[in-house]
Amino acid sequence: MTKYRIGSDLIGEKQIPADALYDVQTLRCLENFNISHFHLNEYPDYLKGLAITKMGAAEANHKQGLITDEVYSAIMQACREICEGKLAEAFPIDMIQGGAGTSTNMNANEVIANRALQIMGYELGDFKHCWPNDDVNRSQSTNDAYPTAAHLGLYFTHLELKKHLEELIKSFRAKSREFAGILKMGRTQLEDAVPMSLGQTFGGFASILEDEIKHLDEAAADFLTINMGATAIGTGICSEPGYAELCTKAIADITGWDVKLSADLVGATSDTSCLVGYSAAMKRLAVKASKISNDLRLLASGPRCGLGEINLPEKQPGSSIMPGKVNPVIPEVMTQICYKVMGNDVCVTMSGEAAQMELNAMEPVMIQCCFESAEILMNGFDTLRVNCVDGITANADKCEAYIKNSIGIVTALNPIIGYKHSTKIAKKAKETGRGVYDLVLEEGILSKEELDEILKPENMIKPVKLNIKPRK
Repeated sequence: MTKYRIGSDLIGEKQIPADALYDVQTLRCLENFNISHFHLNEYPDYLKGLAITKMGAAEANHKQGLITDEVYSAIMQACREICEGKLAEAFPIDMIQGGAGTSTNMNANEVIANRALQIMGYELGDFKHCWPNDDVNRSQSTNDAYPTAAHLGLYFTHLELKKHLEELIKSFRAKSREFAGILKMGRTQLEDAVPMSLGQTFGGFASILEDEIKHLDEAAADFLTINMGATAIGTGICSEPGYAELCTKAIADITGWDVKLSADLVGATSDTSCLVGYSAAMKRLAVKASKISNDLRLLASGPRCGLGEINLPEKQPGSSIMPGKVNPVIPEVMTQICYKVMGNDVCVTMSGEAAQMELNAMEPVMIQCCFESAEILMNGFDTLRVNCVDGITANADKCEAYIKNSIGIVTALNPIIGYKHSTKIAKKAKETGRGVYDLVLEEGILSKEELDEILKPENMIKPVKLNIKPRK
């Protein structure tokens, strides 16, 4: 039979599994908020953020003589174990919860207190030796500890997200080099435009993603400003003078980051703009990743009745009824991920606006959305890179055929024969179905040598100066 111990709080007593590191308030959260499949123990960076926050508080409280050496040492060891991922099963609660994160904060307080009791040789739940509230949560409120933990956890996650993004960018750069010598038609508004190299297409993909690293970094920098010492509403009630500075310095020392204390703790306690900003940065990135994914689908469309300029790796049969069909499943899933990130950003934006007076009670869903968006982007980038981009091949012959049959190459003649002549040639090519090359020679506008020089691949994909006399 399951053994229990009795836990109690403001509302009353509850039976707690005897070996559980959590206690009564965590249990109430499990009962009250069975909302989603997003659980605290699935976000190790967030658990690390919680542990470091509690370590910073313990360091400050110890220096101010507010907790004993023994309790301080035990709390620090318990927090280090959380950082190492050893106690994750003790954090089973839903990320989406009422109470502005109180359940998450108390889950951490209870687990750290109980693990500290074990370290000191006491029974679980024997809180007179180390209290979740009076020792682990000393000089804190959920309203400063919870957002600080989220800031730290999301900064850890940001550093990981960048790594996955940088690997995808490298893959696009490699394809850019591989396809540098293959000429293709560029397209605007899904209509033929002017020639370019397939390498330029993939280089463009790499560049627009690379631009977003700066925006992610700028948004993430706001996470390094914290409000520890604000306690309930920013006034610092229940903390001693100097605590906020000591705690902030301790967190900076533990992480090695340039963590700073907010200049106005009252303002900071209700302000969730750093979450809004980082979510927006991820949305920007998602918009670009979706554009790239859809371009890959278009470039590979067919294989016989579409563009078919590139081949995507075949990953699974594409139909339960159409034999031989293979779908671009990897770009498809990447686009769906991007839509989810965009949807999460709407949630974060609306929740950020919902701050009232001295607190934003909607922080839990904002934090969950930010962690989820980062996680699925990382998974998506890896999937896109390994299962798609790295295996893309080019149909060079088809690319060349499109160029030769395109009316768009007449644009390259504009500087020499003028817009009027170019328009005439383009119109005739469209009406007759004949090629621009043959029509220009037939009209006697340019010699074959001049036309060949203008239409050299290397002369159509970058600015050049031609030694050919203009005809107007």
